[in-house]
Amino acid sequence: MSGSAGRITLWGIEVFVATAEEASISAAARRLGTSAATVSQQLTNLEGAIGTSLLNRGERPVTLTPAGAMFLRRANTILNEADQARAELAMADLSRLTRFRLGMIEDFDADVTPRLLAALAEEMRNCQFLLETGASHRLFDLLDARALDVIVAADMGVAGEGMEVHPLLEEPFVVAVPQGLLPAGAGAEEALRRLRRLPLIQYTTRHHMGRLIAAHLARQNLTLAHRFELDSYHAIMAMVAAGSGWTILTPLGWMRAQRFRAAVEVHPLPLPPLSRMLSLTARRGVLGDMPAQIAARLRPLVDEMIVAPARAGLPWLGAGMRLL
Repeated sequence: MSGSAGRITLWGIEVFVATAEEASISAAARRLGTSAATVSQQLTNLEGAIGTSLLNRGERPVTLTPAGAMFLRRANTILNEADQARAELAMADLSRLTRFRLGMIEDFDADVTPRLLAALAEEMRNCQFLLETGASHRLFDLLDARALDVIVAADMGVAGEGMEVHPLLEEPFVVAVPQGLLPAGAGAEEALRRLRRLPLIQYTTRHHMGRLIAAHLARQNLTLAHRFELDSYHAIMAMVAAGSGWTILTPLGWMRAQRFRAAVEVHPLPLPPLSRMLSLTARRGVLGDMPAQIAARLRPLVDEMIVAPARAGLPWLGAGMRLL
């Protein structure tokens, strides 16, 4: 009777790659949605099948042995080929795809994402969907680590040659202020003078968007008093509505905090324009035409649920808020 000893499995290789990249068995378990005991057993099975130690599991963090470093290069190639094979089968019949891991920027999680997933689920009836929402930098890290297949995030300029990028949306940065702070038609100089009366409630510089705003202010040699640095649109808009300060954000941020709109006014940025681009990104050549097809599905949803309502509420946005 043949046993399983000596067999190298895709699951074992995926566990090995996750452990090598996370440098931790517990972190690899969290990434893969399994237990640390399962990860440890799979590593033992793989090392037994190969006949050599791949990881120094007694070290903290876990490190690769020389054999492990050599095998890691092959392991990533094997996993890429497996992903590509699954994608090619799915292209012929989407019902054959069994797993799809999608990362979405938080700005889309309440409106666009459910509609997209519902449409994909209709075609991929045997597919299990894993959704990760979060900040752009985290989504890119997960994509690089092979923990996600496709992400929709702000363009951070970090997508290398191994990635394919499908632009979706460009949106400008605007200012949100308490009602009545800025009179209609105020020029940039007058607007800045009035804004200085209140502190800037800054979007956290731990995230890409906060760093983008801070760098833009620095380029204008503009120093603004701020006492708060927050990572929640709702918390920021609640403080603006209460008159505690003003903020710089995008129309998407303004739309997410709907309950505070009556107490908040949104105006053009009284500085040289600043915008950000949201794109769909995937590893090049792994999923075939799927990333382009998903981007094509997303654009009409973004137009209907984001661009049109933003322009209706803020007509002066014009072409500054546009599909790409």
